Amino acid sequence: MLKRFLICLLLFVPISCKRTPPSATSQPPATTQSPQAQLDHVSGGAAPLDTKYFKGSIGTSLDLQMKLVRSGDQLTGSYFYQRIGTKIDLRGTVDKDGNVSLEEFDPSGKQTGIFKGLWQIDAATGMVSIAGNWSKPLNDKNADKKTAFSIHEEPISLTGDAELVTKQIKESNKKLMYEIAVQYPQLSGSANPNFEKFNQAVRGSINKKVAAFKKEVAPQPDDEPRPEGSMGSDLSVSYTVELAQDDLVSVDFSMSSYYQGAAHPNAFSEAINFDLKNGKQLKLSDLFKPGAKYLAAISAYCVADLKKQSKAKDNMLDDSTIQSGAGPTAKNYESWSITKRGIGINFDPYQVGPYAAGPQYVLVPYSALKEMINPDGPVGQFAK
Repeated sequence: MLKRFLICLLLFVPISCKRTPPSATSQPPATTQSPQAQLDHVSGGAAPLDTKYFKGSIGTSLDLQMKLVRSGDQLTGSYFYQRIGTKIDLRGTVDKDGNVSLEEFDPSGKQTGIFKGLWQIDAATGMVSIAGNWSKPLNDKNADKKTAFSIHEEPISLTGDAELVTKQIKESNKKLMYEIAVQYPQLSGSANPNFEKFNQAVRGSINKKVAAFKKEVAPQPDDEPRPEGSMGSDLSVSYTVELAQDDLVSVDFSMSSYYQGAAHPNAFSEAINFDLKNGKQLKLSDLFKPGAKYLAAISAYCVADLKKQSKAKDNMLDDSTIQSGAGPTAKNYESWSITKRGIGINFDPYQVGPYAAGPQYVLVPYSALKEMINPDGPVGQFAK
């Protein structure tokens, strides 16, 4: 019996103690892993610690957008150019001094470039910016040529797989001599049905602008032929995300239109503030308690701030125009946006000053409106 036991023990020990060395080919090459797979490897599969969205420029291209996920000193993500839309994978590091190194890879896993810059945090806003140089990989013959880049964090804090993506409308008509270059945001990646309500509101507004422009440039029966080589008409629309989170989105649109023969382009602003919790576009009154004299309070703050700005700009804004264009009427406050720090008010050219002064902007802090803000309303979470 003892002999049989010893034989079994000898057979068992080698098998249980045997370790198979890891095969070099058992795991996919690092260059083929997605950014999320890289992050999961670093963080042990834990949820991403910090996701940030950036917007900025590289060289003369002003439409760079980047998403970075930070886990300790590791960075993963992607970037793309709005006019192209193809995402390029990124992974790299940021050290204790803020030095950023990001390698980029094409869909096949081949390294195509490297970003080197400095991670900086604005003391006032807590927002991150990164600036430095982009270059080809070290093994490329043009690796010594550098292109400057600069990106700043956008106030986007969507969770899960939700994203704010850029859509475009680009048209060029040589016969009618016009060009259209429009960019607008759309929400994706969530089962929230109110995402599509936001998308429809934005698309509807943009499509109306494009249709109105086309109608305006359409030739009339009594129009004279347009001279060869003369300047044509154009419409351009860009946007800035002021806030994007699971329950609330605020987007500012900057629009410019020029019609053939006009003295100068016409610039104007528009904003869409959308309650994703209740699926509706917000009115300014929705932010305040019923019956609150919010227009008077906002107007008083804006008038005082615009006068201060005017002094800093060689008094380009005169007091009477400020009083008229920033007075306490709903018409003066149609272009507004929500930020975490306050309500942003846009004043278009001519509204509070001459065309040469350009558009004006005032951020009204929640502290100036605290007693009037509805604590259970959309911005109650910020006015505490």
